[in-house]
Amino acid sequence: MPSNSPIVLLRESDGTRYLPIWVGAVEATAIAYAQQGVVPPRPLTHDLMLDVITSLGATLTEVTITALTDGVFYAELAFASGSRVSARPSDAIALAVRAGVPIVSADDVLDAAGIELPDDEPSEDEVERFREFLDQVSPEDFQ
Repeated sequence: MPSNSPIVLLRESDGTRYLPIWVGAVEATAIAYAQQGVVPPRPLTHDLMLDVITSLGATLTEVTITALTDGVFYAELAFASGSRVSARPSDAIALAVRAGVPIVSADDVLDAAGIELPDDEPSEDEVERFREFLDQVSPEDFQ
């Protein structure tokens, strides 16, 4: 990528849009480890966070991408108790993947930053156009 930053692509579950969120390399690694089922010999920060949440008797129920302000995404962790805690989207996604909870986006965030892709299997040409788009876009484009 031009910015050398990893991107998490969240796919709309009942539509054709994707939400690209730039994340740091450490958070991208934490997300990838959780997706791949990699269990480190010692807990990583997000593993520790989930262990603390669980040991305190709380239950993470959902992660919400709540806002996009000046090109910066914001998120919240939602708990069964009704409590909500502000979080960076990268950390929230890393926790959600570990906890197996849904990741949702506010409609206005998806409307502002969502990228439309066909619902069916994309052709090689469509994939190439999307790659070209990602090569040219930067976080500042979503302000």
